[in-house]
Amino acid sequence: MTGVAIQSLPTGADDARRLAALLGLPLREIALHDFPDGEMRVTIGPAASTTIIYASLDRPNDKLLAILFAAEAMRRAGARRLVLLAPYLCYMRQDTAFHEGEAISQKAVGRLIAGMVDRVVTVDAHLHRTTDIRAVFPGIEAENLSAMPAIADAMRSTGIDPATVAIGPDAESRPWVSDLAGQLGLTHTVAQKIRRGDRAVEIGFAEPGLLAGRPVLLVDDIVSSGGTLIACATALKAAGATTIDAVMTHALFAPEMATAFADAGIRSVRSTSSVPHPSNAIPLDEILATALRRELDDRNFPEKTP
Repeated sequence: MTGVAIQSLPTGADDARRLAALLGLPLREIALHDFPDGEMRVTIGPAASTTIIYASLDRPNDKLLAILFAAEAMRRAGARRLVLLAPYLCYMRQDTAFHEGEAISQKAVGRLIAGMVDRVVTVDAHLHRTTDIRAVFPGIEAENLSAMPAIADAMRSTGIDPATVAIGPDAESRPWVSDLAGQLGLTHTVAQKIRRGDRAVEIGFAEPGLLAGRPVLLVDDIVSSGGTLIACATALKAAGATTIDAVMTHALFAPEMATAFADAGIRSVRSTSSVPHPSNAIPLDEILATALRRELDDRNFPEKTP
């Protein structure tokens, strides 16, 4: 058995199709069937020697089980190398036990995935105290790509006011904000956030005078409930920002939150294609293709023209 192919869970089929076309690879969709008792049947397409599994892991529980079953079928069908391409990677938040008795989901999921595949490729993983994505997946290859080059290209193509201040909603967002601001030549800062619960936060700024009379670009890796984005917008309007736009890598919030964002004064909300969502405006195809091209070398893909 030779060659390289992509197999995709149904929810990621459109994004996987673009990527397959870009790389010149065949695409096969993994078929899922739910039995009345809640169990799942997984059927793969014809396996290749190297198989890339495209599965963005939002709403992850059934998807993790589907990948486990698919990987078993692919290995049995003769696949020698499995690569999980998960533009959004689940369960990375809980990297320690914050309260007695809590499971450390990052460790558990990392070990589960490491037992299925040979390489993991993801984008802007939501890591806190873990500094290297390879520590999450013991014994296999792993890369955490940055979406900021793709976001910067999108900002340039649509035009951005050079007076814009790029702002992150908290200290953890500083790497993304500083990276994007550096690529676009913008001033940047981060908000001071106090979280009161899953959906309640307070926002302040160390230099509120920096924002008066200037447009603002809110930058984050992940927006889940949307509460932080709304709190930031409220604080920014109070500080005198003229316009507020938001961009993020992973959009996990409910689509109906668009109305609440507009009511809070956010002019536009754009996300990357890491998770299928109505706000998707920034494709990640090029950065994903670049990371995967080394799978297409002569050892794994002898049909390739030298």
